[in-house]
Amino acid sequence: MNLQIGNIKINGNLILAPMAGVTDLPFRLLCKEQGADLIYTEMVSAKGILHNNKNTDSLLEVKEEERPVSLQLFGADPKILSEMAKKIENRNFDILDINMGCPVPKVVNNGEGSALMRNPKLIGEIVNKVSRAISKPLTVKIRKGFTGDEVNAVEVAKIIEANGASGIAVHGRTREQYYSGKADWDIIRQVKEAVSIPVIGNGDISTPEDAIAMINDTGCDALMIGRGVRGNPWLFHQIKAYMETGVLEDKPTVDQVIDMIMRHAELQIEFKGEFIGIREMRKHVAWYTTGYPKSSKLRNRVNEIETMDQLYKLMEEYKVALNSDAV
Repeated sequence: MNLQIGNIKINGNLILAPMAGVTDLPFRLLCKEQGADLIYTEMVSAKGILHNNKNTDSLLEVKEEERPVSLQLFGADPKILSEMAKKIENRNFDILDINMGCPVPKVVNNGEGSALMRNPKLIGEIVNKVSRAISKPLTVKIRKGFTGDEVNAVEVAKIIEANGASGIAVHGRTREQYYSGKADWDIIRQVKEAVSIPVIGNGDISTPEDAIAMINDTGCDALMIGRGVRGNPWLFHQIKAYMETGVLEDKPTVDQVIDMIMRHAELQIEFKGEFIGIREMRKHVAWYTTGYPKSSKLRNRVNEIETMDQLYKLMEEYKVALNSDAV
């Protein structure tokens, strides 16, 4: 199933969700190789662009081989958002997305992210102003609502469509839930029935079976996969294989996992240097190896590594441990 957002044609409907501290350039490239059809960047602060924040520029970097890419901005000031959207429009991305779903306190307390769900009028102003400022398609990512008593995703989706957006992603949880409990897929179905622009379903897709179930239950146009792909970029390939053949692929072997870890580490070092790259790999190694034999000791030790050589040695020792009685 293909997807069209504005004038951008996407050859498929599997989307890598934006995740702060996860969907950096190295990880995006790995997910693209495994079959992600549309890639979202980590969210970028519009104020950060305005003030030329040194960390912001690297977040804006997009490689040709990962496209099509949706670059995600966050903010709450329609003027700043529209001006920064126009300022960066000539960069190497295809779709601009505005985050209205991030639940973290430092974002919400600034009136940004999912705090906007409490202000539909401001949402309309932001979408209207940004969509008029740029020629690239604009999408918005929202949540079910702010709390269980403030479920307004359908109302907000209609406002977003009416003000010029070309697509909408819906996470089936409230801000109050963060990432706990179960995502409400029915709210995604309700949004799909209420608007005519593409609707992207998000929340609780961890297996190929989940992917098929969400499409069947909601009628959504595309699937956005977030936490289910941490340490598991193969999930995109597995979902595609299941959709095409009905066959569930085997879990990657330990050797495949180790090869992916080393490739990921090489990309991290190339992009960020060894000092930062290896430290950022620590959490990825923990995610990659969860559920594999004798991996708990590995996850404890990975927090001590500081160089690529140390990571390579740790992985070699893990291979030896798997073939012996060592724990």
